[in-house]
Amino acid sequence: MGGGSGGALGGGLLVAGTTSDAGKSVVTAGICRWLVRQGVKVAPFKAQNMSLNSFVTREGAEIGRAQAMQAAAARVEPTALMNPVLLKPGSDRSSQVVLLGKPVGELSARGYHAGRQEQLLGTVTDCLQELRRTHDAVICEGAGSPAEINLRRTDIVNMGIARAARIPVVVVGDIDRGGVFASFFGTTALLSKEDQALVAGYLVNKFRGDVTLLEPGLEMLRGLTGRQTLGVLPFAHGLGIDEEDGLRVSLRGAVRESTVEPPHGAEVLRVAVCAVPLMSNFTDVDALAAEPGVVVRFVDRAEELTDADLVVLPGTRGTVRALAWLRERGLADAIARRAAEGRPVLGICGGYQMLGERIEDDVESKAGVVDGLGLLPVRVRFAVEKTLARPAGEALGEPVEGYEIHHGVAEVTGGDEVFMSDGSGQGLDGCRAGSVWGTHWHGSLESDGFRRAFLRRVAADAGRAFVPAPDTRFGVLREEQLDRLGDLIEEHADTDALLRLIEEGVPTALPFIPPGAP
Repeated sequence: MGGGSGGALGGGLLVAGTTSDAGKSVVTAGICRWLVRQGVKVAPFKAQNMSLNSFVTREGAEIGRAQAMQAAAARVEPTALMNPVLLKPGSDRSSQVVLLGKPVGELSARGYHAGRQEQLLGTVTDCLQELRRTHDAVICEGAGSPAEINLRRTDIVNMGIARAARIPVVVVGDIDRGGVFASFFGTTALLSKEDQALVAGYLVNKFRGDVTLLEPGLEMLRGLTGRQTLGVLPFAHGLGIDEEDGLRVSLRGAVRESTVEPPHGAEVLRVAVCAVPLMSNFTDVDALAAEPGVVVRFVDRAEELTDADLVVLPGTRGTVRALAWLRERGLADAIARRAAEGRPVLGICGGYQMLGERIEDDVESKAGVVDGLGLLPVRVRFAVEKTLARPAGEALGEPVEGYEIHHGVAEVTGGDEVFMSDGSGQGLDGCRAGSVWGTHWHGSLESDGFRRAFLRRVAADAGRAFVPAPDTRFGVLREEQLDRLGDLIEEHADTDALLRLIEEGVPTALPFIPPGAP
């Protein structure tokens, strides 16, 4: 493969899906990890992403968290090229548009699909071409389904980018939902003749049981479509990687499918995360869930805070809206009672802002001045410019890193101590008042030493005989998960066929399946 020199274009592949949450993100990450283990210089790419889970690259660009995870799978540094368009929903009808890592305004869904999206095809194609010039292979992820025929004319993330770049498409179907054969056939048959010519095969995801029972159906599917199934990936528990579009667990359920290991000390530590509207970067609590003996739940009722040792207010794309939600549900009063009793509360980003005394918002909600929960001596003013940063410092005597994505600017007017400092006592971010903590830094809990120090403080304040395990390394656990994804591809997919598609491009003479797009 020869794209890494900056000359000829490297190979490409688009991973599409029969539905949202079919497994496109994990399959893309798995292919990236499998390829890099073969010595291939590979990069992930998603032309357009709709997600409230985002990440800040080293150059200060905001991209989808799933693409950052895929870059980690590929062992490359994430860049804005890997996710040129990010849509961050602010309501059911509008989203903030982030272009090449920077916000460029709010657009309604109708306004975006009516013209703006189509105008971006050249930009996303240029980004893909640049990645292909500097890598041996680029594994692209689609969005939703390529057979959303109402949106095909303006599509830039599925068949639109595949056709513009002339790259083959593999369609992933989630057999755990049922109807996977109909989904594969119907997805293909609803595409135009030109689009169908790029669909090179299928991947079955989340299969349980004896694969030999599936094989007759796969043969019939090949007879009907002229396309082979390139692998049957088994259902894998506890992958726990960064999600893209929303919370894939039910409220009051455990984080992802994570298994709580026995506590290192005598007792477990219970963490309740308030599932606020437009919740963003809920991946912040993954590092807590990775600790032996820490039980993390998402909750939406005040009574569910009663037995929690730590309550977390996470980030949100609607701070004022989330604050009203907390009050409507009685959660605000329950959190205030906790604080008065000296029981731990942690606010991250929007959650930190809600814990303050006052919010002045003429940008996000345009609600003007709104009272906060009043549990931290902080006043927040929303700025038009978004803060995007990758800070590092010290907290509780331990090194800590994070990333910032917020419009709110916090003025700290008191408190017992700053949260994040530069190591010489100069405050960088956040504060503590009693047992209430707040910070704008996402991802800080992934810093192992700091996380353990924070959990020791929480356990002491909560009166729990909980002791953090001394050897939990979140980065190592994440690497193990990415290796598991690579193993799924290596052991259960036709890797020779995948490699041929990536290197040689679209197969010739793929049959047309009527009726095609109307």
